[in-house]
Amino acid sequence: MTTNQNLGWINGQWERSQNLKIPINDRGLNFADGIFETILIFNGAPQLVDQHLLRWENSANLLGMNPPPSKEWVLALISDGINKSHLQKKNGAIRLNWSRGESIKRGIDLNNTNSHRFWIEINHYQPNFKPISTFISKTERRNSFSRLSRCKTFSYNQSIQARLEAKQAGYNDALLLNSDGNMCCSTTANILVKRESHWLTPPVSNGCLPGIMRQRGIDLNIIKEAVIKATPHNGDEWFLINSLSCRPIKNIATRKLYMSTNPEKFWLDLLKTV
Repeated sequence: MTTNQNLGWINGQWERSQNLKIPINDRGLNFADGIFETILIFNGAPQLVDQHLLRWENSANLLGMNPPPSKEWVLALISDGINKSHLQKKNGAIRLNWSRGESIKRGIDLNNTNSHRFWIEINHYQPNFKPISTFISKTERRNSFSRLSRCKTFSYNQSIQARLEAKQAGYNDALLLNSDGNMCCSTTANILVKRESHWLTPPVSNGCLPGIMRQRGIDLNIIKEAVIKATPHNGDEWFLINSLSCRPIKNIATRKLYMSTNPEKFWLDLLKTV
């Protein structure tokens, strides 16, 4: 396989991702009934694996799914995948997928809770630190009351619609408010605000995903949770951060934002403390 090919694994088989198949009655396909984790490969090494696998396990438990595969088994498979995709000393991304498996009968009722399905995808990827333009979605809001908001599920339909809305309005991405009208997240990343030398992020109770890099900053006492209103303060710096990127927000609609912090250095400093 060449280095520009996406690699996948399912049922003991490594192959090009586009050549691997799942049954059309898999609940992950039919109902987006599954969870996933995206893990950064940095210089050939998977990053923050323990944190990702813990969130994966917690999400499965919260949603009443079977426990995902064990850490030891997943780590061995990741190592094998890095070698097969020629990612030694390179950067990439690994996605771990866990669906509730096949439906025996039509409908959403659970009837086969022991047939969960796992597969993995590996891609070459370079972390992104480029500034981004945004606006606040007028049609989509995060549900702060839903347990789904706290899990990285297969269902990204809301994010897709918000991103489409942003693109049609001439922006790169959309910011989402929550049920109460407070700032929550973007379509695929957590929001960070640097305000008067303090780093702030919306609390999980607002309906945002408990992001891994976001949590790194909290654990290191660099980032604090705070309710953030939709209107920036003068001098604010806003960022979108996840496991694969840290992008400064250059504007929210017509409101230009201040940019001075080096996003790559900030992101790498969080990562280097592993």
